[in-house]
This record gives sequence, C-alpha cells and structure tokens, in this order.
Amino acid sequence: MSEPGSELPEFPTLARDPEALQRQLLLFTNDITEIYKRERSRAEELEAALSELKTAYLETIRSLAFVVEAKDAYTGQHLERCRVYGMALMQALGIADDHPDAEYGFLLHDAGKVGIPERILSKPGPLTAAEWRVMRTHPLIGYQMVSGIPFLKGAAEIVRYHHEMFDGSGYPEGLRAEEIPLPARVFSIVDAFDAMTTDRPYRAALPLSYAAEEIDRMGGTQFDPDVAKVFAPLCERLVPITTPA
Repeated sequence: MSEPGSELPEFPTLARDPEALQRQLLLFTNDITEIYKRERSRAEELEAALSELKTAYLETIRSLAFVVEAKDAYTGQHLERCRVYGMALMQALGIADDHPDAEYGFLLHDAGKVGIPERILSKPGPLTAAEWRVMRTHPLIGYQMVSGIPFLKGAAEIVRYHHEMFDGSGYPEGLRAEEIPLPARVFSIVDAFDAMTTDRPYRAALPLSYAAEEIDRMGGTQFDPDVAKVFAPLCERLVPITTPA
C-alpha cells in the first residue's frame, strides 16, 4: 500500500491526444520558421553593412595611396593594377579569405616614400650609395605609418616586406623564402609583372610572353617559385588591363 500523498496526479498528455500533438508541432514549426526568417534577415542586413564598410575602407585606402603618391602620374594606375593582379593571384592560391586586408597592402606598398626627400625620389640619374640607403628606408617608414591601424595589421606586413627577395638578397631585412609573409611574396610578382608590361619613361612596355618567362626564370631567386608557377596561367586573363597587346 502506498503512502498517503505518493500517488501521481494524472494529467492529460499530448501522447493521448494526437490532434493536440499535431497542433503543438505545427505551432513549433511556425515559431522556428519565424525565428529563421528573422535571423536570416538580420544576417543579410549585417552582410550588407559589412560590405558597405569594406567598400568604404577600400575607397579610403585608395584615396590615401593616391594622395601619398600623387607626384607620379603613373602611380595611380599602377596601384590599382597591382591590387587587381594581386587579388587574382591570391584567389588562385586559395588564400584570399585568409588575408582579407591584403589588397590594402597592395595599394599602400610605397606609402613610405612620403618620407623620402624629393631630390632623391625625383632624381633623373642613378642614385648614389648614400641615396640608396635613404631610399631603402621607405618600407620601414610605410610600416610605421600603417602598422598602428587595427584593420591594417596584415597590410602593414606587405608594406614592410614588399622588397624582400626569395633568395634573401632583398631589403630591408634580408628575409628569405618562407620568412617573407606570403602576401608580400605575391605582391613582388605582380609588381614586377606590371612594371614589365607597362610603358616606362625609359622604355616601352615589354611583351606579355617575355614578362611571363622572366617571372618563371626568376622563380627561386627573386620570386617564390611555387607562387610564380601559379601566376603563369593567369597572365592571359590579365591582358585586358595591361598596356601591351
């Protein structure tokens, strides 16, 4: 015999009422659907806001880069081409999402030249050894300019290391191979490609085939050979925005 008060009350349950269970499941489904719609709408709004913010960042950086280097009429197109080429190569390597601020670094790579005396920047003849020592400080000056900006941490590495070479013969630190951040290794290739395939004051643009062969030849010395191999197939796609036919 059970003790007084030990009996459990019998409540009607959903299991005993299939129609009530069906109604409850329908209400639950509707609730989940509404929650999903609201969250999806919020996600779309957030994605749109982030896209607008990224565009604002990019336009701000582009304007800053152009102002810094406005003394050179060639620079503006060079900066934009390097950004486009660099992002195409980053996509081909499958690393674009890992380095979302790389394109800012491509645009700002020579920002440190703002700290180089005009007499050196605009000198028509060869630089002296002393003048070269001054010129070679521009990556460090640029790095100091942008490294303190939170969303430019990765870009700052490109600015600092864009003149390093794969064999260690570059500057300012003489880094070699994987010591050089990958986005900086990417940039050195697209920078050289653009330099070769556009008109310069001292020569006409070189043929696309020559530029591609030269980059391949310099793989392992000036350039990362693996990155150079990935870049080669992209050359034909980049033809429409280069100067030579």
